[in-house]
Amino acid sequence: MPRRVLQVLAAGLVAGLLAAAPGSALASNAKLWAALRAGGHLVLIRHAIAPGTGDPENFTIGDCSTQRNLTQDGRDQAARIGARFRANGIEAAEVYSSQWCRCLETARHLGLGSVTERPFLNSLHARGERTGPQTRAFRNWLEKQPLKRPVVLVTHQATIRAFTGRFTSSGEMVVARRSADGGLTVFGTIRTD
Repeated sequence: MPRRVLQVLAAGLVAGLLAAAPGSALASNAKLWAALRAGGHLVLIRHAIAPGTGDPENFTIGDCSTQRNLTQDGRDQAARIGARFRANGIEAAEVYSSQWCRCLETARHLGLGSVTERPFLNSLHARGERTGPQTRAFRNWLEKQPLKRPVVLVTHQATIRAFTGRFTSSGEMVVARRSADGGLTVFGTIRTD
């Protein structure tokens, strides 16, 4: 085949793949939203944009002045995430949050209902000794949940990784279902801007 023909075919193939990617992501996201609406699934959300990593040495639960907090971009991101829930037919949910201020603020800006603090959702960053106890507490809680309506858990990257094995970016959502062993089976992820 002449080189020019190969270049045209290659360009067409790349363009086709790029064009298909957003549609397939939309189809995949549609399945995830449908699963959340149908019950039996929950979504873990990494808190919205809060620059930095970890927390200062003087960190104190309940004192936001000692913590990393959401920026205005983070508050806007959380509101957009809540709007995506509503655009996908979820007006309200059972919302649970880590006790860290950036998670609580993210959960409130979702606008999906009242927010309940759950210590098992607290950050595991630089707290490896807490991984086992928090994972067990989470599994004990999960075992008792009916999961008949959407359940939203706002937490931290390290905690999501401990529960699901997934690394997440700010505002990213991991949709999962309860597995037979009492843990979670990841159904998919929804990226946010």
